[in-house]
Amino acid sequence: MTLWRVRSSGHHHVVPDGVLDLMWFQHRLVVAGPDTRAMAVHTAPEEVTWGLRMPPGVAHALLGVPADELTDRRVALSELVALPARSFDDDPAGALEQVFLDLWTRADPDRAALRLAASLDRAARDGLGVRETAQRHGLSERSLRRVSTRVFGYGLKTLARIHRFQRALHLARSGLSLAEAAATAGYVDQAHFTRETTRLAGRTPAELTGSWPIRPSQAAPARGEVRA
Repeated sequence: MTLWRVRSSGHHHVVPDGVLDLMWFQHRLVVAGPDTRAMAVHTAPEEVTWGLRMPPGVAHALLGVPADELTDRRVALSELVALPARSFDDDPAGALEQVFLDLWTRADPDRAALRLAASLDRAARDGLGVRETAQRHGLSERSLRRVSTRVFGYGLKTLARIHRFQRALHLARSGLSLAEAAATAGYVDQAHFTRETTRLAGRTPAELTGSWPIRPSQAAPARGEVRA
């Protein structure tokens, strides 16, 4: 679980990152579902959003909702579960963590299911194919798709595409050329990277890396949703 915070510059271009977040956003608790496309978010300048990035499978375990029902959506937590009211005025980070703990205590997640979700996520990050991943985990391909859709919001192939896109983007923002980032992340070439990025993020890699300073995770590495 990773706590993150972002101070708005007024507009964010949110791109898919393969995770679900619990956020304190515009004075309400919101669950940010898994994205398959870029989303535009408008907030008041200097407005602060707090978030918790949940590990693979945790959102489904805590909320009792299949992740695919949240895909490409931002849903008020109150629409999914009922929790006691909590003040976020003095310590929003602490309040957000306490909400997470309340959810965890109430749900008492199945550890084996969380380990499976984490292992499937690692397989997607490693770029393993569906068949190999299914065999490695003792699942049929149909069962793998059912599990993946339930805990990630889409099939493992889509999750792998998003992880590869994020890895290439990270490499490019770390200083590699776009061609080097594409090759290292496993794209056929830079043109392949560009086509995939445009499909997922609605912008080219050059446009995303050029807008890097407005990405919230820059101020606190490994935090929260990816904005570009």
